Amino acid sequence: MAKFNVPDMTCGHCEATVSKAIKEIDGSADVKADLSANKIDVTSTADNAAILAALDAAGYPSTVAS
Repeated sequence: MAKFNVPDMTCGHCEATVSKAIKEIDGSADVKADLSANKIDVTSTADNAAILAALDAAGYPSTVAS
């Protein structure tokens, strides 16, 4: 599982958009969002760079959380 900071994710619509972007590169990905912390946990076969690129393309520039 990888964790990402998604600072512009503020609502359920944002969460759906972020999840959709990741599922477009890995249909079996599991995305769990914490809207209050602007973070997501992703279980996926895609690497972090691909996930970050998908999030950026969807309008949600993100970083890997530590």
